[in-house]
Amino acid sequence: MAAAGGRRGASAIIAAMTDASPIAPTGWRNTVPPVLPSSHKYWLLRPGALTAGLRALGRMQLRVLREYASGLPADEAPALGLPARSPVWVREIVMSIDGVDCVAARSLTPLAASHGVWQGMRRLRTRPLADMLYHDRSIVRTPFAVARVRASMPLYRAVRLAWADAAAAVARGTLLARRSVFWRHGQPLLVAECFLPGFWALARRA
Repeated sequence: MAAAGGRRGASAIIAAMTDASPIAPTGWRNTVPPVLPSSHKYWLLRPGALTAGLRALGRMQLRVLREYASGLPADEAPALGLPARSPVWVREIVMSIDGVDCVAARSLTPLAASHGVWQGMRRLRTRPLADMLYHDRSIVRTPFAVARVRASMPLYRAVRLAWADAAAAVARGTLLARRSVFWRHGQPLLVAECFLPGFWALARRA
């Protein structure tokens, strides 16, 4: 019964996100800006594991930037369906292809869930989240939201740790990101991914 209740709760959150206004005050939107090149639209909405796509471009490596407990930022609270400042577990990483930093990512789940249904998140080390997300048919994923990264976004903190020129790129509005929520047994796991400039250069050559 708990799992069924969790699926109903997850469905309600997904419906609310899908029916939301195109551009939220936080900057996240449910549609890709039509002015973007088709290659950008493809990667922002590419289903399945992003790491599989990255590995097709070259040798992928992952390094962990930070893992820590924190309060849930207001920007991410609606996506998880939780009050702001709720305790969460955060993991921030950067993925590189052939030595070029390509994607900075931030993942978080309720702190209790990081000891429960999402406890695998704490044991990944340098393995990607995909290793625990795509082998369980009970996991449901929301549609993507996309954004131009702003300095006010929690994701920006991970980008800044991964890339020295983050502030200038954010000021120009050139950093694109996507995020979605994975639900398992009523517990959410938010994954936000920012494509760094080095990624687009590699993708164009593929």
